[in-house]
Amino acid sequence: MNAVEIAEIQRRIGAAPDGIWGPLTWAALFAFAGCRDAGRAEALGLGGHRHLKAYGIFTPLRIAHFMAQAAHETGDFCWLEEIWGPTNAQQRYEGRLDLGNTQAGDGYRFRGRGIFQLTGRANYRDMSVAVRRDLLAEPELAADPEISVQIAASFWKSRRLSPLADQDRVEAITKKINGGLNGFPRRVAKLERLKEVLL
Repeated sequence: MNAVEIAEIQRRIGAAPDGIWGPLTWAALFAFAGCRDAGRAEALGLGGHRHLKAYGIFTPLRIAHFMAQAAHETGDFCWLEEIWGPTNAQQRYEGRLDLGNTQAGDGYRFRGRGIFQLTGRANYRDMSVAVRRDLLAEPELAADPEISVQIAASFWKSRRLSPLADQDRVEAITKKINGGLNGFPRRVAKLERLKEVLL
């Protein structure tokens, strides 16, 4: 995108139209996508600025797909940590070998956090290596807005979602993120709204 195109997008999302895609533009885009907390939008925006391009999320269509999925998964960026009941489903996290939960308390300790709900000791371990942060020792870092953007971007890249975004395959992306089509109509609505301002 050139400066004129960026300035036009900035106007559409309510950002200052300076033609520079920096942290403030990212923050405005997170707010446009649904984040109602200005401080959180700024922190997410900083994460977007620092990490999304590095993980291949830099075209308008890729950004639209990433943001639509992220907005849905987090309830418009309200929830970066799983609400713990514990429910029956959450209690079943304990001892789940497929999640690497091998120690007492792992189900709760490595509960869903971040934009795409990183869950389970094994996934925290793998993501620790990917993002170079010790998420096993400090799992709560996965719920930090900036770090959660990096984790989500790393997940996006590892699942090869950018080529699917380039083909505008929202159903395939949803299945890779969610495991099914939970909330699919809302994801599509978010995507269409984002495409209106980004494309």
